[in-house]
Amino acid sequence: MRKAKVKVAIWGFGAMGSGIARMILKKDGFEIVGVCDINPQYVNKSIYEILNIDKGDQLGVYVKGNIEEVVSEKSCDVVILATDSYTKKAFLKIKYLLEKKVNVISTAEEMVYPKANEPELAKMMDRIAKDNGVTLLGTGINPGMMMDFLVICLTGVMESVDNMTVKRINSLSPFGRTVMEEQGVGLSINQFNKGVLEHKIAGHVGFKESIHMVSDALIWGIDDFKQQISPIITQIERTSAFGHAQAGDICGVSMSGQGIKQHVVKINMIHPQQIEPELAGIDTGDYIEINGNPSVNMTIKPEVNGGIGTIAMCVNMIPHVINATPGLKTMIDLPVPRAIMGDVREVLEDD
Repeated sequence: MRKAKVKVAIWGFGAMGSGIARMILKKDGFEIVGVCDINPQYVNKSIYEILNIDKGDQLGVYVKGNIEEVVSEKSCDVVILATDSYTKKAFLKIKYLLEKKVNVISTAEEMVYPKANEPELAKMMDRIAKDNGVTLLGTGINPGMMMDFLVICLTGVMESVDNMTVKRINSLSPFGRTVMEEQGVGLSINQFNKGVLEHKIAGHVGFKESIHMVSDALIWGIDDFKQQISPIITQIERTSAFGHAQAGDICGVSMSGQGIKQHVVKINMIHPQQIEPELAGIDTGDYIEINGNPSVNMTIKPEVNGGIGTIAMCVNMIPHVINATPGLKTMIDLPVPRAIMGDVREVLEDD
């Protein structure tokens, strides 16, 4: 077993980044060696003070505002990048990290399958990663697991697949301010509609990535993609850690997307998500219906928690990323994720 602990740096210390830190600190064989965040309330503060947990015998780590102060060449085994949703916005950060010869796991939704929207950037990132002998992965709960990778796994028991409907009804409450802004939480209907027209309201980011991942994994040949967005208006006041909506305002977004082959819908995805859905009597859940031979139906109620799920996916994929050959990887390229219940070093290949 490898002697040295797995050195992890985190770039972005919001809801997801700080949650990832909390989970890593509970696991054996990890060591957080640096954190970067531009929040002035965090800069130069101990991560243990921010997290309000006992430092114990852990290495003292203080948040820095510049990544140059956190990551230098080969200064860590992996960086968790928890700052963006889009490949274009994350690209320069990823490039910097890869050129420092460190592995990268990104929470950016588009990075789960970047060639769907940014094929040229995907090729470039793959080349940079290979040139520097490191691995890059985008992952999360969705995209990354519930509406794509899990679906792909379930088709493994099937002889043929005719079509599928994948539905996730979930709570936005665990997520941070960036997600609240992307969903338009707290806006009026007019503000929401204006934001959609100006491409400032994204809603769920990842349908195109999920659909292309499923299609490519099944060698299905989807040739068209469509997507729809509509607001969810609350009738009661709702408040989460990072979001607030008055009665009559937007509390979330209902999204749908279709993967089409020869004018026939093969993949149908439905995804309403909002803050504090239980206040409105809404039951959350994950539903997968795959029609074929044999047909497969799966229901998970309530939903798999989006916050914990995203955090766990990032942490649990760390050893697979370290073990992987260099380059840009996706969830269908690496071993299946599984919880790390013992010392992470036991599943690492020899140095």
